[in-house]
Amino acid sequence: MTGAKTAVEWLASVAPDPEACRWEWERNPLGVALLPAGRAWDVLILRGELGYPTLDVLTRIVDQPGPVLVDFGDDRMGFFVPPGTASRWLGTGVRGVGRGTWIVVPYPGRQSGGVRWLIPPDGVGTLTDPALLELAIHEAAAGLARGEDR
Repeated sequence: MTGAKTAVEWLASVAPDPEACRWEWERNPLGVALLPAGRAWDVLILRGELGYPTLDVLTRIVDQPGPVLVDFGDDRMGFFVPPGTASRWLGTGVRGVGRGTWIVVPYPGRQSGGVRWLIPPDGVGTLTDPALLELAIHEAAAGLARGEDR
């Protein structure tokens, strides 16, 4: 539980009111809170059909990628990357969530109503390197173009 508690503190630290964020996680029936992107992290969102193969490639490249969220029905997957990445990202089909935007974030270590962690935050701020993510996206897209299964 210590890892989850540390992850909660790390995530809540970006909220305008961290205590209100923790309260929301505890009382919201969906187990989610709305947090601002662009402070400690940005999120790059891929369609699920590209996200899963990208995550497969990424986990072969690095031991510990940053947090990864997946939403309702596995339609979209969000990779947590360093702040500022979303404003510089040029990739087609990738949505950037950065400064001035908010994202639904589930409580680490608990099941929530739809949005869930595939890779939960580690609590120390590990994020995915955008250059490695880009390479993983290209390799995954090439595999999909060749008709490889994920």
